Amino acid sequence: MMNRKIVSVLLLIVPLWAWSAVPAAVNDTTPEELYRLGHYYLNGNDSLGIYMNKEKGVELIRRAAEQGYLLGQFQMAAFYEGGLENLSQDYTQVAYWYRKAAEQGDSWGQFQLGLCYANGHGVPLDFPQAAYWYRKVAEQGDANAQAFLAYCYSKGNGVNQDDAQAVYWYRKAAEQGNAKGQAELGLCYVNGRGVSQDYGQAVYWWRKAAEQGDANAQFNLGVSYVNGQGVPQNYEQAVYWWRKAAEQGYANAQYSLGLCYANGQGVAQDSKQAEYWKKLAIQNGYRPKNHNR
Repeated sequence: MMNRKIVSVLLLIVPLWAWSAVPAAVNDTTPEELYRLGHYYLNGNDSLGIYMNKEKGVELIRRAAEQGYLLGQFQMAAFYEGGLENLSQDYTQVAYWYRKAAEQGDSWGQFQLGLCYANGHGVPLDFPQAAYWYRKVAEQGDANAQAFLAYCYSKGNGVNQDDAQAVYWYRKAAEQGNAKGQAELGLCYVNGRGVSQDYGQAVYWWRKAAEQGDANAQFNLGVSYVNGQGVPQNYEQAVYWWRKAAEQGYANAQYSLGLCYANGQGVAQDSKQAEYWKKLAIQNGYRPKNHNR
Protein backbone atom coordinates (compact mmCIF):
# COMPACT_ATOMS: atom_id res chain seq x y z
CA MET A 1 0.00 0.00 0.00
CA MET A 2 1.27 3.63 -0.46
CA ASN A 3 2.88 5.20 2.55
CA ARG A 4 2.10 8.88 3.20
CA LYS A 5 5.40 9.35 4.99
CA ILE A 6 7.52 8.29 2.03
CA VAL A 7 7.09 11.68 0.37
CA SER A 8 7.90 13.48 3.63
CA VAL A 9 11.26 11.76 3.72
CA LEU A 10 12.15 11.66 0.05
CA LEU A 11 11.37 15.27 -0.67
CA LEU A 12 13.60 16.44 2.14
CA ILE A 13 16.54 14.54 0.68
CA VAL A 14 17.01 16.73 -2.34
CA PRO A 15 20.08 16.20 -4.56
CA LEU A 16 21.26 19.78 -4.13
CA TRP A 17 24.55 18.94 -5.77
CA ALA A 18 22.70 18.75 -9.07
CA TRP A 19 22.34 22.54 -9.11
CA SER A 20 25.34 24.78 -9.27
CA ALA A 21 24.30 28.25 -8.21
CA VAL A 22 21.69 30.38 -6.49
CA PRO A 23 19.57 32.47 -8.88
CA ALA A 24 20.62 36.11 -8.87
CA ALA A 25 17.11 37.50 -8.52
CA VAL A 26 14.48 35.49 -6.68
CA ASN A 27 11.64 37.34 -8.38
CA ASP A 28 12.84 36.14 -11.78
CA THR A 29 13.26 32.48 -10.86
CA THR A 30 11.28 29.55 -12.16
CA PRO A 31 9.19 27.43 -9.75
CA GLU A 32 11.86 24.74 -9.90
CA GLU A 33 14.53 27.26 -8.92
CA LEU A 34 12.35 28.59 -6.09
CA TYR A 35 11.94 25.06 -4.79
CA ARG A 36 15.66 24.41 -4.96
CA LEU A 37 16.52 27.74 -3.33
CA GLY A 38 13.99 27.03 -0.59
CA HIS A 39 15.88 23.85 0.28
CA TYR A 40 19.14 25.77 0.35
CA TYR A 41 17.64 28.00 3.03
CA LEU A 42 16.06 25.10 4.92
CA ASN A 43 19.40 23.35 5.28
CA GLY A 44 21.95 26.11 4.81
CA ASN A 45 24.72 25.98 2.23
CA ASP A 46 28.14 27.21 3.27
CA SER A 47 29.63 26.94 -0.22
CA LEU A 48 26.98 29.35 -1.55
CA GLY A 49 27.07 31.62 1.49
CA ILE A 50 23.48 30.81 2.50
CA TYR A 51 22.70 30.67 6.19
CA MET A 52 19.90 28.46 7.43
CA ASN A 53 16.61 30.32 7.47
CA LYS A 54 13.68 27.93 7.74
CA GLU A 55 11.00 30.58 7.44
CA LYS A 56 12.45 31.84 4.20
CA GLY A 57 12.96 28.29 2.96
CA VAL A 58 9.32 27.37 3.55
CA GLU A 59 8.12 30.58 1.95
CA LEU A 60 10.15 29.97 -1.21
CA ILE A 61 8.84 26.40 -1.47
CA ARG A 62 5.31 27.73 -0.93
CA ARG A 63 5.79 30.14 -3.82
CA ALA A 64 6.91 27.29 -6.05
CA ALA A 65 3.87 25.27 -4.99
CA GLU A 66 1.51 28.16 -5.67
CA GLN A 67 2.91 28.32 -9.20
CA GLY A 68 1.91 24.70 -9.75
CA TYR A 69 5.23 22.98 -9.08
CA LEU A 70 4.30 19.45 -7.99
CA LEU A 71 7.32 18.80 -5.77
CA GLY A 72 6.60 22.04 -3.98
CA GLN A 73 2.99 21.03 -3.45
CA PHE A 74 4.00 17.64 -2.07
CA GLN A 75 6.59 19.29 0.15
CA MET A 76 4.03 21.71 1.59
CA ALA A 77 1.65 18.83 2.27
CA ALA A 78 4.49 16.97 3.97
CA PHE A 79 5.37 20.02 6.10
CA TYR A 80 1.79 20.40 7.30
CA GLU A 81 1.21 16.67 7.81
CA GLY A 82 4.23 16.22 10.03
CA GLY A 83 4.21 19.64 11.64
CA LEU A 84 7.71 20.08 10.22
CA GLU A 85 9.93 23.15 10.12
CA ASN A 86 8.09 26.23 11.42
CA LEU A 87 4.59 24.98 10.58
CA SER A 88 2.01 23.38 12.88
CA GLN A 89 0.27 20.18 11.85
CA ASP A 90 -2.74 21.16 9.77
CA TYR A 91 -4.66 18.55 7.78
CA THR A 92 -6.75 21.22 6.07
CA GLN A 93 -3.55 22.45 4.46
CA VAL A 94 -2.47 18.87 3.71
CA ALA A 95 -5.69 18.27 1.79
CA TYR A 96 -5.40 21.69 0.11
CA TRP A 97 -1.99 20.93 -1.36
CA TYR A 98 -2.82 17.38 -2.38
CA ARG A 99 -5.88 18.74 -4.17
CA LYS A 100 -3.68 21.19 -6.07
CA ALA A 101 -1.57 18.25 -7.28
CA ALA A 102 -4.61 16.06 -7.93
CA GLU A 103 -6.29 18.67 -10.10
CA GLN A 104 -3.17 18.73 -12.27
CA GLY A 105 -3.73 15.03 -12.93
CA ASP A 106 -0.93 13.78 -10.68
CA SER A 107 -1.67 10.23 -9.50
CA TRP A 108 0.11 10.56 -6.15
CA GLY A 109 -1.86 13.70 -5.29
CA GLN A 110 -5.09 12.02 -6.38
CA PHE A 111 -4.45 8.97 -4.24
CA GLN A 112 -3.50 11.03 -1.21
CA LEU A 113 -6.59 13.20 -1.62
CA GLY A 114 -8.65 10.00 -1.70
CA LEU A 115 -7.06 9.00 1.60
CA CYS A 116 -7.91 12.42 3.06
CA TYR A 117 -11.59 11.91 2.17
CA ALA A 118 -11.59 8.31 3.42
CA ASN A 119 -10.21 9.37 6.81
CA GLY A 120 -11.78 12.81 7.15
CA HIS A 121 -8.35 14.46 7.29
CA GLY A 122 -8.65 18.12 6.39
CA VAL A 123 -11.94 17.52 4.57
CA PRO A 124 -15.30 16.10 5.65
CA LEU A 125 -15.42 12.30 5.68
CA ASP A 126 -16.74 11.46 2.23
CA PHE A 127 -16.50 7.90 0.89
CA PRO A 128 -17.91 8.73 -2.56
CA GLN A 129 -15.16 11.32 -3.00
CA ALA A 130 -12.56 8.84 -1.75
CA ALA A 131 -13.74 6.26 -4.26
CA TYR A 132 -13.80 8.90 -7.00
CA TRP A 133 -10.14 9.73 -6.53
CA TYR A 134 -9.09 6.10 -6.01
CA ARG A 135 -10.75 5.23 -9.30
CA LYS A 136 -8.83 7.92 -11.17
CA VAL A 137 -5.56 6.42 -9.98
CA ALA A 138 -6.70 2.80 -10.31
CA GLU A 139 -7.58 3.36 -13.95
CA GLN A 140 -4.00 4.53 -14.49
CA GLY A 141 -2.86 1.08 -13.35
CA ASP A 142 -1.72 1.87 -9.81
CA ALA A 143 -1.93 -1.32 -7.74
CA ASN A 144 -2.42 0.38 -4.37
CA ALA A 145 -5.32 2.44 -5.66
CA GLN A 146 -6.82 -0.67 -7.25
CA ALA A 147 -6.72 -2.46 -3.90
CA PHE A 148 -8.31 0.52 -2.15
CA LEU A 149 -11.05 0.82 -4.76
CA ALA A 150 -11.70 -2.92 -4.46
CA TYR A 151 -12.14 -2.48 -0.71
CA CYS A 152 -14.70 0.27 -1.38
CA TYR A 153 -16.70 -2.17 -3.53
CA SER A 154 -16.30 -4.93 -0.95
CA LYS A 155 -17.74 -2.78 1.85
CA GLY A 156 -20.01 -0.53 -0.18
CA ASN A 157 -18.02 2.54 0.86
CA GLY A 158 -18.88 5.35 -1.52
CA VAL A 159 -20.08 2.92 -4.22
CA ASN A 160 -22.77 0.29 -4.44
CA GLN A 161 -21.54 -2.89 -2.76
CA ASP A 162 -20.45 -5.23 -5.54
CA ASP A 163 -18.43 -8.39 -4.89
CA ALA A 164 -17.72 -8.92 -8.59
CA GLN A 165 -16.22 -5.45 -8.90
CA ALA A 166 -14.25 -6.01 -5.69
CA VAL A 167 -12.76 -9.17 -7.17
CA TYR A 168 -12.06 -7.39 -10.46
CA TRP A 169 -9.99 -4.68 -8.79
CA TYR A 170 -8.36 -6.96 -6.21
CA ARG A 171 -7.22 -9.18 -9.08
CA LYS A 172 -5.82 -6.18 -10.95
CA ALA A 173 -3.78 -5.28 -7.88
CA ALA A 174 -2.83 -8.87 -7.07
CA GLU A 175 -1.51 -9.56 -10.55
CA GLN A 176 0.85 -6.63 -10.12
CA GLY A 177 2.22 -8.18 -6.94
CA ASN A 178 0.27 -6.04 -4.47
CA ALA A 179 0.18 -7.98 -1.19
CA LYS A 180 -3.06 -6.41 0.01
CA GLY A 181 -4.79 -7.30 -3.24
CA GLN A 182 -3.45 -10.85 -3.05
CA ALA A 183 -4.53 -11.35 0.56
CA GLU A 184 -8.03 -10.00 -0.06
CA LEU A 185 -8.44 -11.97 -3.29
CA GLY A 186 -7.65 -15.09 -1.27
CA LEU A 187 -10.48 -14.21 1.11
CA CYS A 188 -12.84 -13.74 -1.82
CA TYR A 189 -12.01 -17.25 -3.03
CA VAL A 190 -12.36 -18.93 0.36
CA ASN A 191 -15.70 -17.21 1.04
CA GLY A 192 -17.03 -17.50 -2.53
CA ARG A 193 -17.62 -13.77 -2.78
CA GLY A 194 -17.57 -12.52 -6.36
CA VAL A 195 -16.04 -15.82 -7.50
CA SER A 196 -16.79 -19.50 -7.03
CA GLN A 197 -15.38 -20.86 -3.77
CA ASP A 198 -11.96 -22.32 -4.46
CA TYR A 199 -9.63 -23.19 -1.56
CA GLY A 200 -6.77 -23.93 -3.94
CA GLN A 201 -6.94 -20.42 -5.40
CA ALA A 202 -7.26 -18.94 -1.90
CA VAL A 203 -4.05 -20.68 -0.84
CA TYR A 204 -2.33 -19.63 -4.07
CA TRP A 205 -2.96 -15.95 -3.44
CA TRP A 206 -2.40 -16.10 0.32
CA ARG A 207 0.98 -17.69 -0.23
CA LYS A 208 2.00 -14.88 -2.56
CA ALA A 209 0.97 -12.27 -0.01
CA ALA A 210 2.43 -14.24 2.91
CA GLU A 211 5.79 -14.43 1.21
CA GLN A 212 5.74 -10.63 1.05
CA GLY A 213 5.16 -10.46 4.80
CA ASP A 214 1.41 -9.86 4.92
CA ALA A 215 0.44 -11.01 8.42
CA ASN A 216 -3.24 -11.61 7.62
CA ALA A 217 -2.30 -13.85 4.70
CA GLN A 218 0.24 -15.68 6.85
CA PHE A 219 -2.40 -16.37 9.47
CA ASN A 220 -4.95 -17.57 6.91
CA LEU A 221 -2.38 -19.77 5.22
CA GLY A 222 -1.72 -21.37 8.61
CA VAL A 223 -5.45 -21.99 9.03
CA SER A 224 -5.54 -23.64 5.61
CA TYR A 225 -2.77 -26.04 6.64
CA VAL A 226 -4.55 -26.95 9.87
CA ASN A 227 -7.85 -27.57 8.11
CA GLY A 228 -6.34 -29.18 5.03
CA GLN A 229 -8.20 -26.77 2.76
CA GLY A 230 -6.43 -26.20 -0.53
CA VAL A 231 -3.31 -27.94 0.81
CA PRO A 232 -2.64 -31.23 2.64
CA GLN A 233 -3.05 -30.90 6.39
CA ASN A 234 0.31 -30.02 7.89
CA TYR A 235 0.69 -28.64 11.41
CA GLU A 236 4.40 -27.92 10.95
CA GLN A 237 3.57 -25.58 8.07
CA ALA A 238 0.77 -24.03 10.11
CA VAL A 239 3.21 -23.31 12.91
CA TYR A 240 5.71 -21.87 10.44
CA TRP A 241 3.25 -19.34 9.05
CA TRP A 242 1.58 -18.54 12.37
CA ARG A 243 4.98 -17.77 13.83
CA LYS A 244 5.68 -15.39 10.96
CA ALA A 245 2.45 -13.52 11.67
CA ALA A 246 2.83 -13.76 15.44
CA GLU A 247 6.23 -12.10 15.29
CA GLN A 248 4.55 -9.15 13.60
CA GLY A 249 2.17 -8.79 16.52
CA TYR A 250 -0.85 -10.47 14.89
CA ALA A 251 -2.93 -11.51 17.89
CA ASN A 252 -4.89 -14.38 16.31
CA ALA A 253 -1.66 -15.97 15.11
CA GLN A 254 -0.08 -15.53 18.53
CA TYR A 255 -2.94 -17.34 20.22
CA SER A 256 -2.94 -20.08 17.57
CA LEU A 257 0.78 -20.57 18.06
CA GLY A 258 0.19 -20.79 21.80
CA LEU A 259 -2.37 -23.54 21.26
CA CYS A 260 0.10 -25.45 19.09
CA TYR A 261 2.67 -25.34 21.89
CA ALA A 262 0.02 -26.34 24.45
CA ASN A 263 -1.11 -29.36 22.39
CA GLY A 264 2.21 -30.29 20.81
CA GLN A 265 0.83 -29.85 17.30
CA GLY A 266 3.49 -29.08 14.72
CA VAL A 267 5.96 -28.28 17.48
CA ALA A 268 7.23 -29.89 20.68
CA GLN A 269 4.85 -29.39 23.58
CA ASP A 270 6.02 -26.51 25.74
CA SER A 271 3.75 -25.07 28.40
CA LYS A 272 5.93 -21.99 28.93
CA GLN A 273 5.87 -21.11 25.27
CA ALA A 274 2.14 -21.79 25.17
CA GLU A 275 1.55 -19.41 28.06
CA TYR A 276 3.87 -16.79 26.56
CA TRP A 277 2.12 -16.63 23.19
CA LYS A 278 -1.42 -16.79 24.55
CA LYS A 279 -0.71 -14.06 27.09
CA LEU A 280 0.87 -11.89 24.40
CA ALA A 281 -2.16 -12.42 22.16
CA ILE A 282 -4.53 -11.24 24.89
CA GLN A 283 -2.34 -8.19 25.53
CA ASN A 284 -2.63 -7.41 21.82
CA GLY A 285 -6.41 -7.54 21.90
CA TYR A 286 -7.17 -11.19 21.16
CA ARG A 287 -10.67 -12.34 22.07
CA PRO A 288 -12.13 -15.78 21.28
CA LYS A 289 -14.65 -14.26 18.86
CA ASN A 290 -11.72 -12.90 16.85
CA HIS A 291 -10.36 -16.35 16.12
CA ASN A 292 -11.46 -16.67 12.52
CA ARG A 293 -10.55 -15.48 9.07
